[in-house]
Amino acid sequence: MSRPGGAIGALVARPFRNLAISVAFVLLVGLFAIVGYLSAGWSFDDAIYMVTLTIFTVGYGEVRPIDTGYLHLITMATMVFGCTGVIVVTGSLVQALTQSQLEQFFGKRVERDIDRLEGHIIICGFGRIGLMLAGELASAGETFVVVERDEARCQEARDLGYLCRHADATDEDVLRAMRVERAKVLATVLPDDAANVFITLSARSLNPKLEIIARGERPTTERKLIQAGADKVVMPTHIGAERIAEIILYPRLASFLRGAHSDTGKQETHLAALGLDLGVVTAPASFAGRRVTVGEFERRGGGLLVVRIDRVDGRVVDAPKPDDLIHAGDGVSIVSKLGRVGLSALAD
Repeated sequence: MSRPGGAIGALVARPFRNLAISVAFVLLVGLFAIVGYLSAGWSFDDAIYMVTLTIFTVGYGEVRPIDTGYLHLITMATMVFGCTGVIVVTGSLVQALTQSQLEQFFGKRVERDIDRLEGHIIICGFGRIGLMLAGELASAGETFVVVERDEARCQEARDLGYLCRHADATDEDVLRAMRVERAKVLATVLPDDAANVFITLSARSLNPKLEIIARGERPTTERKLIQAGADKVVMPTHIGAERIAEIILYPRLASFLRGAHSDTGKQETHLAALGLDLGVVTAPASFAGRRVTVGEFERRGGGLLVVRIDRVDGRVVDAPKPDDLIHAGDGVSIVSKLGRVGLSALAD
């Protein structure tokens, strides 16, 4: 969801730093000009007075005759660089003075936008995973709001056009301000397991019907997140390891998954929406010396559909026929009901 004033927020991000740099530049120009006039034999008072008149373009006239090429060069350089610096100082000063008013105006506008949210998604954390999640939700046209305690990351979210609040999601008052009681999903994807557990507890107490998806880094955290009220726990490191292993062990399956959809995750999402799951099982050693056909395998699986077989010798059988054999060690790609990939079919 777009965040009004994102470009303005980026513009006024560091006005006081800009002001300090521009003032330092003007002082540096003045210092060099004073040294230049002193080297031409002027007194210190005359040099300072001439530099002040030149930089601020007062126009009272020359303190002393500017009758040499050296003095002409110093005076022209002081005019050009000094006036430029003064203009920048003025702009930075105005920017610094108006920053608080701008932030107050757009801050209130963001609060009004959040107050109107209903049936939205709350993303807690805008790190690598939060950034990718927000991009996917934006592409899907979902309404969401980001909560991030790091100001730089929050500004990054705003620059991307996302509605973001700079706050700590572990604070219950912040979750209330995000209208968690009207949200449909909360995804807490912070790299800190303890923070994710606390956010899950708070969100569940505020909205018992809320779907909560939590990120976990350590395997021991998964049980704690479930007990805290998470509906689903995502372990990024485990998912990554499984995907890498799948690509190594069954490269043809990886190509197959990318065939219909460039993004494997999207295809899995589409299947899940239909109550289906797609996975790979390895035919057990008990299949050795037995004639186990695809048809028998599917019947024993109670609703399985074998879509591909990766033979031990490297051969691939696409859309296998019912009488094709499955040998021990073959990788069998299966579509089944969620959570039932190959369980009954592999039973002895």
